[in-house]
Amino acid sequence: MVTLTAPETTATTTTTDLAGSPVRDLNQALHDAVDGQSWTVENPGGKHSLAVGIDADIEVTINGHAGYYAAGMHQKGDVTVNGNAGVGLAENIMSGKVHVKGDASQSAAATGHGGLVVIDGNAGARCGISMKGVDIVVGGNIGHMSAFMAQAGRLVVCGDAGDALGDSIYEARIYVKGSVASLGADCIEKPMKAEHLVELEGLLAAAGRAENPADFKRYGSARNLYHFSVHNSTSY
Repeated sequence: MVTLTAPETTATTTTTDLAGSPVRDLNQALHDAVDGQSWTVENPGGKHSLAVGIDADIEVTINGHAGYYAAGMHQKGDVTVNGNAGVGLAENIMSGKVHVKGDASQSAAATGHGGLVVIDGNAGARCGISMKGVDIVVGGNIGHMSAFMAQAGRLVVCGDAGDALGDSIYEARIYVKGSVASLGADCIEKPMKAEHLVELEGLLAAAGRAENPADFKRYGSARNLYHFSVHNSTSY
């Protein structure tokens, strides 16, 4: 009797050089990928829409700068950018992790529903705009109008925040270590309770950071905009 043994499979890394290959081919290959595979992207050259719409548990490393909408509509797996990222990083992320080792332009993780977005450097204006459950950890500063109409999720800022932070915020939580230029409509500072310290510690650890949660302040909704007020109406 002969016993058949299944062949062993080892994880392999596929390398794509965008100096001689179109972005469309890269994204199609990533859409066709299966769980457990890994990819390295060389010479991204700031091209737009890199590694968008990934829905398999794969790892993608982009060695260089990414343009607009990198890792947009991300559903599974990890994407790491060893450089900077342009407008709309990880827009509408659903799950998984996106990590930028440099800076990110405006609207990072806009409308994100879940997952974790880590930006080691600074993030531009409107970081986390209309976030719906995503967690965002920024190692540096964020620009104005960040977390505008943020509905759910957590935004952690290890540096300073620009003007109108959390304008018209719903139930998202914001943690800032540095200064805040100004708070937006209905956003107020809130007490840091024990549960928030534990939550923040976990977020920082997930982002690979070692800041002390006790050094942060928490901001959230005053809930005044939840209710109708005649003073907010217009008379004709």
